[in-house]
Amino acid sequence: MVDAAQRLNSLVEQLLGAPLPVRVRAWDGSEAGPPGAPVLVVRNRRALRRLLWKPGELGLARAWVAGDLGIDGDLYTALDRLAGFIWERGEDARTLTQALRDPEVRAAVRGLAALAGPFPPPAPPREEVRRARGHLHTRRSDKHAVSHHYDVGNDFYEIVLGPSMVYSCAYWDSPEGTLEDAQRDKLELVCRKLDLKPGQRLLDVGCGWGSLAVHAAREHGVDVVGITLSEEQAAYARKRVADEGLTDRVEIRVQDYRDVVDGPYDAISSIGMAEHVGAERYLEYARTLHALLRPGGRLLNHQIARRPQRDESTYSVDAFIDAYVFPDGELAPVGTTVTQLERAGFEVRDVESLREHYALTLRRWVANLEAQWGRAQGLTSPGRARVWRLYMAASALAFERNRIGVNQVVAVRTPEPGTSGMPLRARTWN
Repeated sequence: MVDAAQRLNSLVEQLLGAPLPVRVRAWDGSEAGPPGAPVLVVRNRRALRRLLWKPGELGLARAWVAGDLGIDGDLYTALDRLAGFIWERGEDARTLTQALRDPEVRAAVRGLAALAGPFPPPAPPREEVRRARGHLHTRRSDKHAVSHHYDVGNDFYEIVLGPSMVYSCAYWDSPEGTLEDAQRDKLELVCRKLDLKPGQRLLDVGCGWGSLAVHAAREHGVDVVGITLSEEQAAYARKRVADEGLTDRVEIRVQDYRDVVDGPYDAISSIGMAEHVGAERYLEYARTLHALLRPGGRLLNHQIARRPQRDESTYSVDAFIDAYVFPDGELAPVGTTVTQLERAGFEVRDVESLREHYALTLRRWVANLEAQWGRAQGLTSPGRARVWRLYMAASALAFERNRIGVNQVVAVRTPEPGTSGMPLRARTWN
């Protein structure tokens, strides 16, 4: 009788039309595939049932989070080799319905079903977001989505992010630098781009654990209002503010950006928050920030961007990210973001790509997580730790491969008769 790994390897090759670029180890201990390659560990037949019941990325995600699938060897190398089958099939890839018209594909599916055992598959892992009915990006749904991602536990995020507690890409001098120095440099870069002066008011939209708010108040003498939808983040940020002796300069609120009414502000920062806004609400978001800014004030919008598609109507969110990481999050091309900001009344003055910086940051976060893997699992759950490890490692490769990018956009609420207050020579903040 052919062992499970050999059978599985042959059926997958028949199904996909190409050999798997990784080695396979099956539940019976057998192995098949290219020698020396990273090993895809199929720990049980449940993994196959999940994949057959929900073909594609979501089935893979469920199997990974549940621990039915694993990687033995370098995770980055394995994901890089598998990218062509998971993320880079291309816009012209056949749909499942089209593929099943092929007799060989149907035969492969029947073979995999026989190998998988009785259906249906087990329930999705408990880490998968449970969707509430209703419209996306209401105040209630946004708070639920933010809580799913950020209220994982501050101790867990301390492991991943390190002492800086900054959950957006750092700004590196070189790959050999420390994460803490690179994050400090990013915070300072934001403050310089906003041209902060003592006594000014800064609104930090999506303030996270308060890192930028504390830095701006302590180093630049500004008064800061930081807003977040995460109760855990707000509690952590308030303690940091108190420990720094900055309670008279920094206020942390649990508040939706749509409910801020105490403008005008001299400057607004939005760092890694706009990805949660959604295409349907983006113009409203931009107009709200424009209205909260004084004439001549600056906005720094730091946002992940995806590549534009030939047909934008076919765009769909990443199934794994949507189900396990950022529920209801949406990425837009940087050109779309700039257009929406300008439609809201902003004058966009500078766009800087930090794509390579995010790849370096993510690799450091993964290393932090792996270094305290046992404790991280104990602080959340084994499934949640697996979610973060896969999400961050795959994202690092996505930035490195130019599948996604990240950009800092400096925009001004330019007053009449058109004096922006920007320096004549660009990038004087570098």
